[in-house]
Amino acid sequence: MFLTSVETDTKQLVSWMRGHEGAVSSISVHSSGRYAITTSSDTAQLWDLDTFQRKRKLNIRQSVGIQRVFFLPLSNTILSCFSDDSIFAWESDTLFCKYQLPVPDCGPRIFYKAFAVTRDGKSLAAGGRSNLLHLWCLDTKQLLRVIQMPTQVRTVRQLEFLPDSFDGGASQTLGVLSQDGVMRFIHIHTCKLLFHVGSHDESITTVAVSPNGRHIVAIMDNGSVNIYSVQSLTQELNKPPPSQVAVVSGGEADQDFSNLKVKVRSEAVQRPTKSSGRRTQVKTLRPPAGTTAEDKENELPAGLNKKRLVALLKAFGEYPAKYSSLTDKGLHSAFLTLHEKYPIKSHKLLRGLQRVLSALAHWAAIFGEVEYLPLVAFPFVKLFQNNPMLCFEVVATVIVNWCQHWFEYFPNPPLNILNMAENVLAHHDKELLQHLVDCGVTSQLFVWPLLETFFSEVLTRDEWLKLFDNIFSNHPSFLLMACVAYIICCREPLLLCSQKQDFEYFFHHRNNMDVGAMVKEAYQLMSSTPADIHPRAMLSDFTPLTKGQYPVFNHYPEFIVEYQSREKEKIRLQEMEYLRERQEVSAMRADFLRRQAEEEVFYAQQELLQKAEEQRRNILSQEEERLTQQRAKLAAMKRELKVKELELLDTTRRRFLKHQQDLRASQLQRLDQEISRKVNMTLYDQETAAAVQDLEVRQMEMEVQRKQLEQVTNTLLTPYQPHLLHSALLPFVLVHFFPIVTLINLENNF
Repeated sequence: MFLTSVETDTKQLVSWMRGHEGAVSSISVHSSGRYAITTSSDTAQLWDLDTFQRKRKLNIRQSVGIQRVFFLPLSNTILSCFSDDSIFAWESDTLFCKYQLPVPDCGPRIFYKAFAVTRDGKSLAAGGRSNLLHLWCLDTKQLLRVIQMPTQVRTVRQLEFLPDSFDGGASQTLGVLSQDGVMRFIHIHTCKLLFHVGSHDESITTVAVSPNGRHIVAIMDNGSVNIYSVQSLTQELNKPPPSQVAVVSGGEADQDFSNLKVKVRSEAVQRPTKSSGRRTQVKTLRPPAGTTAEDKENELPAGLNKKRLVALLKAFGEYPAKYSSLTDKGLHSAFLTLHEKYPIKSHKLLRGLQRVLSALAHWAAIFGEVEYLPLVAFPFVKLFQNNPMLCFEVVATVIVNWCQHWFEYFPNPPLNILNMAENVLAHHDKELLQHLVDCGVTSQLFVWPLLETFFSEVLTRDEWLKLFDNIFSNHPSFLLMACVAYIICCREPLLLCSQKQDFEYFFHHRNNMDVGAMVKEAYQLMSSTPADIHPRAMLSDFTPLTKGQYPVFNHYPEFIVEYQSREKEKIRLQEMEYLRERQEVSAMRADFLRRQAEEEVFYAQQELLQKAEEQRRNILSQEEERLTQQRAKLAAMKRELKVKELELLDTTRRRFLKHQQDLRASQLQRLDQEISRKVNMTLYDQETAAAVQDLEVRQMEMEVQRKQLEQVTNTLLTPYQPHLLHSALLPFVLVHFFPIVTLINLENNF
């Protein structure tokens, strides 16, 4: 979630302020216009409206939601209200918790939803999901009253105090917008129902009250906007009979809650009725007996009557017309380039300073020539930046009264005023003045920097406000006494300085000095300075601005200002002509540079295109060469594969043929073996048969020989000589009969 800041004059967006994660429920702006607080359900953030930067952030536990966080009027106090009905007060500068309002521990909870504070910041009204209202006194931090609304009120949606021009900020009338769309206005002290607006048929969604309390603007439920005149609603002729709304009791916060609450009697109250037109008419009731309309009209608080009020309003009402006649002339030419010399970070503050300075320059011509005028006006512009008319009149009043005789030596510093301050310093502190003179430091260096900046460079904001509270409350000569008092209070560090640049730095920067002691010293100087050198003798008493029209300011050498104005106007016209010619030359040069740049870009593009074309041609040729190489490699691979295929086929064919050959050879070998076997078997059979035949023949021969041997043996050998026979016939027997026996055994074996 982000916030937007819009310039009201130009309707332009100035800044976005981001930081909230949820929807922003309320925005509260400090009375000075410098700070703002935005609130969502989970966090509250403090913003600096000069820089549009977030300064602080309030985080809480998820169990405790934030209802609202807002500034108290005319103070630096922030009030935070949480969903548990706890209310804390914080110091806006340090965020130090100042106090906490005690939560009522008896009676029903209200569940605060709506809050309203009087303009003096002393009373707080709070309401919520109940027909009860709590009225707190913020000075005593106590629950002052409990107001019970009529029974028709069940929930309070909005609370608004109705301001009065002469109530001193202590508003007495409180408007209560309830869930039924009716806003009832009651008197918080008498607890009488004064009047109400809205009805069940025309219910109100939200209400805004004008700062002066004269009008009430209501946004209706049907989308229309109704504007009510408070004067018409509050005149005695339009008031109904008093209706007691509640019994109000005072006491401590821990008092019994039942003692504060009493049943109410709600009577009929006259309210505006619908008409055929766009305006809302109010019925008139008869006034009570014994009262005249003129008396009631003239009876106002604080001893004022209507005649005096009208006179004040007329006197005040003329100021905007006078100021607008100056602002309608627009920005003065002398301050169009103010931001170059004074680079103020806040655009809002810069525009406000330009408007005020321009109005001063339109009021008197010299103020368009005074170089130090922004330094004089700046602290007042920063103080009254949300009210330019008031700021202008304050600055004009200051110039008329506290800047007397400043412009008589224009464009030089006011030497007569500086001599007054120097004479006062010489009377009260000769040693310090002699030291300044010995160091070559004149009053233009130790008095004029304080005057031309109105102490804004050497004092903080709070110190400056304290000092000028005293300056504006005394004779205009008090300003010069304050300058001398500042120098005397800084006596010790000044006596230690010897270089001119040290004094220049000293009177243009903040120093450690007690403003209270300085103011006291200024009062001492006012009372103890002799009359012959007292600035009071040379300066007039305070003179307010004239009514009807601003006074004529001509306390300056008009011929010098006019001469300077003419010269500056001439210089301005020459500068404008020079700037115009320079602009034309710059435009021509820019056009030439543009054409040159376009040509360079064109040629560069052409060169780039040519390089890109060559590069692409090279890439194309490389791609073609690569494709050719790939095709050659592919053809070689095909040939190689074909050769390998042929070799494989040849090898397979050879292997097949070899296999067939081996098969045929093996078959032939087997046939040869078979033939050989068969042949061998035939020869063997033949040989065997022949051998058998031979054996048979030999056997037959051996049989014959055996028989012959036996016969011989039997014939030759006798029974008495067997051993002789054996020994003599053994060789013969072995020779002739062993082969036969062997052959017989072989045959038997076979």
